[in-house]
Amino acid sequence: MKNTWRFGQIEFDRIREVLDSGFASGTTGNLNNRFEAMVAEKESAQFAISMNSGTSTLHAALYAAGVGYGDEVITAPLTVISNLDVIISMNAIPVFADIDPETFNIDPEDVARKITPKTKALMPISLYGLSCDLDPLMALAEEHDLVVVNDAAEAFGATYKGRPIAEIAHITSYSTENSKHITTGEGGVVVTNDEDLALAMRKFGSLGYRVNQAQDGRVRSHKDIFQDPTYKRHDTLGYNYRLSEVAAAMGLAQAERLEEFIELRIKIAEMYLEVVEGCDYLVPQLVPEGYNNTYWTVAMRYERGDVSWQDFRYKYTDLGGDGIYAAWALLYQEEVFTSDNWRAHCPPLYQDLHYPATGMCPNAEAVQPKIMQFVNNYGSVDEAAPKVDALRQTIEYFK
Repeated sequence: MKNTWRFGQIEFDRIREVLDSGFASGTTGNLNNRFEAMVAEKESAQFAISMNSGTSTLHAALYAAGVGYGDEVITAPLTVISNLDVIISMNAIPVFADIDPETFNIDPEDVARKITPKTKALMPISLYGLSCDLDPLMALAEEHDLVVVNDAAEAFGATYKGRPIAEIAHITSYSTENSKHITTGEGGVVVTNDEDLALAMRKFGSLGYRVNQAQDGRVRSHKDIFQDPTYKRHDTLGYNYRLSEVAAAMGLAQAERLEEFIELRIKIAEMYLEVVEGCDYLVPQLVPEGYNNTYWTVAMRYERGDVSWQDFRYKYTDLGGDGIYAAWALLYQEEVFTSDNWRAHCPPLYQDLHYPATGMCPNAEAVQPKIMQFVNNYGSVDEAAPKVDALRQTIEYFK
């Protein structure tokens, strides 16, 4: 079996529980409940709701935040397309705030400049394992009656000024896609300390079942009630975003080892960071005082002008490196946006909106082409060492 460091007997044991139980669904089984309870405990939140993707959790979060037709949601453009998708899916208006060029996270001062009477929610991203600057964002939310949805897809275990990030934002969303700190293959978990928000997200992601509870997604606990022909199941609209019991079993096993996975990523990240000390053209993502970084990846700005980004990467791979990943194109520079295809989702709302291709977020536009992401998702420091050494050799080669 591949990835034996990541998947072992505990994962098999948890999945066996599901199989031995008769392969229960997410509406009747208890692995989802156990997975959610463990994530809530690990991230210092009261409520956790598991779903089939991190996109689903963001969608549910905007619904719970009350985002609807014509509302504005402020987000950063340096992120995965999911953030744009879920805003459009709510018939809301995306507003792009610039980033801090050192942390790569959303700039609260630019957020403040872009708040209008139509703003309903803020969706910052805690990028690459580093928390966004939450205090000023929460202050803006308090001032303007907004909901903060922290997209922490890549930031399991992240802290902000000594506090777990899930204690601070109204809603925090994590991804359990296969590259993340813990995985269910595909999936996500959204957490909150607000029972009303939790219940709204639960029902949105589970077909609007009337009996859903903030801490329990099971809907078939009492057969005498559920099997009665007069029983009315649904009192709100929702989607089938539930996580399967097998995936939840995997997630539970992984969550039990969360600290182990985070510690390993940090150790490997430190190896890369040691190599680039004194290299003035590889500038690591800044970790401000009081923050931690759980390093979903090791991100740096490539600031060299005489050797192209691509040539540096080619040499790195030639010397045994595991490739260098680029950042996503900015949301408003993706083809789905520049082609205007997105406007077809709701023409009456979107047809007259104008977004310039450049100039909206100058820091993000300058930083995005420079970002290099180095892989740190290895099973041991020994496995990572040749990749780190390849970076050392690459820097020496281009002296």
